[in-house]
Amino acid sequence: MSAPTIILGGGVTGLAAGIASGCPVYEAEPAPGGICSSYYVRPGSTERLISAPADGEAYRFEIGGGHWIFGGDPTILKFIRSLTPVKSYGRLSSVYFPDCKLYVPYPLQNHLRVLGPEIATKALAEMANPQGQVRTMQDWLLRSFGPTLCDLFFVPFHELYTAGLYKQIAPQDDYKSPVSLPLALKGAFEAAQAVGYNTQYLYPEEGLNTLAKRMGERCDLRYGKRVVKIDATGKAVHFADGSSQGYAQLLCTLPLNKAVELSGVKVESTPDPHSSVLVLNLGAVRGPACPPDHWLYHQATQSGFHRVGFYSNVDRSFLPKGAREKGDRVSIYVERAYVGGQRPSDAEQQAYGQAVVKELQAWGYIGAAEVVDPTWIDVAYTWQRPGSKWRAQAMAALEAQSIYPVGRYARWTFQGIADSIRDGFYAGSALKDPR
Repeated sequence: MSAPTIILGGGVTGLAAGIASGCPVYEAEPAPGGICSSYYVRPGSTERLISAPADGEAYRFEIGGGHWIFGGDPTILKFIRSLTPVKSYGRLSSVYFPDCKLYVPYPLQNHLRVLGPEIATKALAEMANPQGQVRTMQDWLLRSFGPTLCDLFFVPFHELYTAGLYKQIAPQDDYKSPVSLPLALKGAFEAAQAVGYNTQYLYPEEGLNTLAKRMGERCDLRYGKRVVKIDATGKAVHFADGSSQGYAQLLCTLPLNKAVELSGVKVESTPDPHSSVLVLNLGAVRGPACPPDHWLYHQATQSGFHRVGFYSNVDRSFLPKGAREKGDRVSIYVERAYVGGQRPSDAEQQAYGQAVVKELQAWGYIGAAEVVDPTWIDVAYTWQRPGSKWRAQAMAALEAQSIYPVGRYARWTFQGIADSIRDGFYAGSALKDPR
């Protein structure tokens, strides 16, 4: 039996679309939220719990690492607050150089005084006299920050962060590390004000899973529905459990490359690349040198990760209940990027986890590890090649078959949770049956 509209994906975009439209939402997992969802693991256990145990004695983690709510339309933030209480936080983030145990506040270019007068002088001179044309992200980095800062941090960090793709992809997301010569000059001599898109952010007091759960309660949400094929001609979605569902129009929050593959629509251009991320969630004894930062950026690690985030430095509710007052434990996420889809084997993930624990112990960040839990995000960061038409062509080809991509990954663009919810409301309202 066909439905006028169905929605694929129970992440925050699909949930918002389901609320706005009243149409059914099909989700592969047994819980809502997608990568923007929390889960719980007791110390010494490997079992993931969808909700916190009654005694509170579990670490809270997130599937895709720390997902904080930044920016967003005031009406969307009001909607979030209507579902769950939230707290506000001011960003505390640094670049860490382990060889000399140096922490430089983020963004690096606005805190040159920490790097010393010689580096600051050279960096300012290079930033004041940008060289070269910009085609790739590598070009943009060199023109924006100059050779000194690129050699010191930006190039080796982006080698890790993009899994080497920075040499071939177009520049994007420059607001993440804004370039301002006056601020860089000020920061060479005194403290500079915080800048960037996430200087202030929100997080639900009871965990991100609470937001997803309460959005899901307002939807016609159907779990365990992993898509294996979209029959664009026959207008039917086939699921791994053997069931299928017809539709007149399909609102799709799946990653754009997956939607193209599953539907078999023809796209002339070569697909744009993406990077996958292995997120290692750790619960451990807090080490003597554990920093206060919410997250750190890295340009040189033995294990190959590019960022370490400290859930429990943001809020101690990420710790088992008994450890919250003592503060003798830490809840961490560690991110390592791979070229899209090149997933390491289980044995490789286990070896990597052991290497990360050893490295963080050597830095004094952690003592004994109580939980080591890897999660894989197949499409984590999306990129475009210079001059690429693939994204536009792919979306047009899907839309021609009444398949409408919506949300961060479906539209192959970076945005936060609040904007993803907004997009879901907009699309759900647009496709709502007027009857």
